[in-house]
Amino acid sequence: MHEKLTSRMEAIIRLSQRIARDYEQDYVGTEHLLLAVLEEGTGVGAEILKELGIDLPKAKNAVDRLIKASLEDTWVFGRLPGTPHFRNVMAVAIEEARHFSSKVVCSEHLLLALAREDGSVAQAALHDLGVRVDTLRAAVQNRLSQ
Repeated sequence: MHEKLTSRMEAIIRLSQRIARDYEQDYVGTEHLLLAVLEEGTGVGAEILKELGIDLPKAKNAVDRLIKASLEDTWVFGRLPGTPHFRNVMAVAIEEARHFSSKVVCSEHLLLALAREDGSVAQAALHDLGVRVDTLRAAVQNRLSQ
Protein backbone atom coordinates (compact mmCIF):
# COMPACT_ATOMS: atom_id res chain seq x y z
CA MET A 1 0.00 0.00 0.00
CA HIS A 2 1.33 3.43 -0.91
CA GLU A 3 -0.11 6.08 1.33
CA LYS A 4 -0.10 9.64 0.20
CA LEU A 5 -1.04 12.88 1.83
CA THR A 6 -4.38 14.45 1.08
CA SER A 7 -4.39 18.01 -0.19
CA ARG A 8 -5.68 19.01 3.27
CA MET A 9 -2.63 17.36 4.88
CA GLU A 10 -0.33 19.16 2.46
CA ALA A 11 -2.03 22.42 3.45
CA ILE A 12 -1.57 21.55 7.15
CA ILE A 13 2.15 21.00 6.59
CA ARG A 14 2.45 24.34 4.77
CA LEU A 15 0.54 26.04 7.59
CA SER A 16 2.83 24.42 10.17
CA GLN A 17 5.82 26.01 8.45
CA ARG A 18 4.18 29.44 8.58
CA ILE A 19 3.26 28.93 12.24
CA ALA A 20 6.87 28.00 13.03
CA ARG A 21 8.00 31.21 11.33
CA ASP A 22 5.40 33.17 13.34
CA TYR A 23 7.03 31.73 16.47
CA GLU A 24 10.38 32.80 15.00
CA GLN A 25 11.62 29.23 15.18
CA ASP A 26 13.95 27.65 12.67
CA TYR A 27 12.30 24.22 12.76
CA VAL A 28 8.85 22.70 12.38
CA GLY A 29 7.80 20.75 15.44
CA THR A 30 4.79 18.78 16.53
CA GLU A 31 3.36 21.85 18.23
CA HIS A 32 3.23 23.63 14.87
CA LEU A 33 1.45 20.66 13.30
CA LEU A 34 -1.12 20.60 16.10
CA LEU A 35 -1.87 24.30 15.69
CA ALA A 36 -2.00 23.88 11.90
CA VAL A 37 -4.64 21.13 12.20
CA LEU A 38 -6.82 23.55 14.12
CA GLU A 39 -6.05 26.58 11.97
CA GLU A 40 -6.89 24.66 8.78
CA GLY A 41 -10.06 23.77 10.62
CA THR A 42 -11.97 21.64 8.11
CA GLY A 43 -10.50 18.16 8.62
CA VAL A 44 -11.79 15.34 10.79
CA GLY A 45 -8.87 15.96 13.17
CA ALA A 46 -9.94 19.56 13.75
CA GLU A 47 -13.59 18.57 14.07
CA ILE A 48 -12.74 15.96 16.72
CA LEU A 49 -10.69 18.46 18.71
CA LYS A 50 -13.54 20.98 18.53
CA GLU A 51 -15.98 18.30 19.75
CA LEU A 52 -13.62 17.77 22.70
CA GLY A 53 -13.80 21.50 23.44
CA ILE A 54 -10.37 22.36 22.01
CA ASP A 55 -10.17 25.33 19.68
CA LEU A 56 -7.17 27.18 18.26
CA PRO A 57 -6.88 29.74 21.11
CA LYS A 58 -6.94 27.00 23.78
CA ALA A 59 -4.35 24.93 21.92
CA LYS A 60 -2.18 27.99 21.32
CA ASN A 61 -2.28 28.88 25.02
CA ALA A 62 -1.25 25.32 25.92
CA VAL A 63 1.60 25.39 23.40
CA ASP A 64 2.69 28.85 24.53
CA ARG A 65 2.93 27.60 28.11
CA LEU A 66 5.23 24.81 26.94
CA ILE A 67 7.46 26.82 24.62
CA LYS A 68 8.51 30.40 24.41
CA ALA A 69 8.66 32.30 21.15
CA SER A 70 12.09 33.71 20.55
CA LEU A 71 12.42 37.28 21.73
CA GLU A 72 15.11 37.94 19.14
CA ASP A 73 14.22 39.77 15.97
CA THR A 74 15.02 36.92 13.57
CA TRP A 75 13.84 36.21 10.08
CA VAL A 76 13.38 32.72 8.71
CA PHE A 77 12.99 32.11 4.99
CA GLY A 78 12.42 29.00 2.90
CA ARG A 79 11.43 25.52 3.90
CA LEU A 80 12.04 24.74 7.56
CA PRO A 81 13.48 21.40 8.66
CA GLY A 82 11.32 19.10 10.73
CA THR A 83 12.42 17.95 14.16
CA PRO A 84 12.95 14.24 14.88
CA HIS A 85 9.53 14.30 16.58
CA PHE A 86 8.04 15.79 13.38
CA ARG A 87 9.52 12.99 11.29
CA ASN A 88 8.37 10.33 13.77
CA VAL A 89 4.86 11.78 13.79
CA MET A 90 4.64 11.65 10.01
CA ALA A 91 5.75 7.97 10.05
CA VAL A 92 3.20 7.15 12.76
CA ALA A 93 0.48 9.00 10.82
CA ILE A 94 1.19 6.60 7.93
CA GLU A 95 0.86 3.67 10.37
CA GLU A 96 -2.44 5.07 11.59
CA ALA A 97 -3.70 5.39 8.01
CA ARG A 98 -2.79 1.73 7.44
CA HIS A 99 -4.51 0.76 10.69
CA PHE A 100 -7.72 2.31 9.38
CA SER A 101 -7.15 0.76 5.91
CA SER A 102 -6.83 4.19 4.35
CA LYS A 103 -4.74 4.79 1.26
CA VAL A 104 -4.35 8.45 2.18
CA VAL A 105 -3.00 10.10 5.31
CA CYS A 106 -5.59 12.48 6.75
CA SER A 107 -5.69 14.95 9.63
CA GLU A 108 -7.26 12.36 11.95
CA HIS A 109 -4.25 10.07 11.41
CA LEU A 110 -1.95 13.01 12.11
CA LEU A 111 -3.86 13.88 15.27
CA LEU A 112 -3.52 10.32 16.59
CA ALA A 113 0.19 10.36 15.76
CA LEU A 114 0.65 13.69 17.57
CA ALA A 115 -1.04 12.29 20.66
CA ARG A 116 1.18 9.17 20.55
CA GLU A 117 4.56 10.95 20.17
CA ASP A 118 6.13 10.63 23.62
CA GLY A 119 8.10 13.66 24.73
CA SER A 120 6.73 16.00 22.07
CA VAL A 121 5.29 19.44 22.71
CA ALA A 122 2.06 18.48 20.91
CA GLN A 123 1.54 15.44 23.12
CA ALA A 124 2.20 17.53 26.23
CA ALA A 125 -0.21 20.23 25.04
CA LEU A 126 -2.92 17.67 24.28
CA HIS A 127 -2.35 16.08 27.70
CA ASP A 128 -2.62 19.49 29.38
CA LEU A 129 -5.89 20.01 27.49
CA GLY A 130 -7.21 16.67 28.80
CA VAL A 131 -6.97 14.80 25.50
CA ARG A 132 -5.83 11.17 25.59
CA VAL A 133 -4.95 8.80 22.76
CA ASP A 134 -7.72 6.35 23.63
CA THR A 135 -10.31 9.16 23.55
CA LEU A 136 -9.04 10.33 20.16
CA ARG A 137 -8.93 6.79 18.75
CA ALA A 138 -12.54 6.17 19.82
CA ALA A 139 -13.63 9.47 18.27
CA VAL A 140 -11.82 8.69 15.00
CA GLN A 141 -13.29 5.18 14.86
CA ASN A 142 -16.76 6.58 15.56
CA ARG A 143 -16.37 9.27 12.88
CA LEU A 144 -15.07 6.88 10.24
CA SER A 145 -17.81 4.34 10.89
CA GLN A 146 -20.53 6.92 10.13
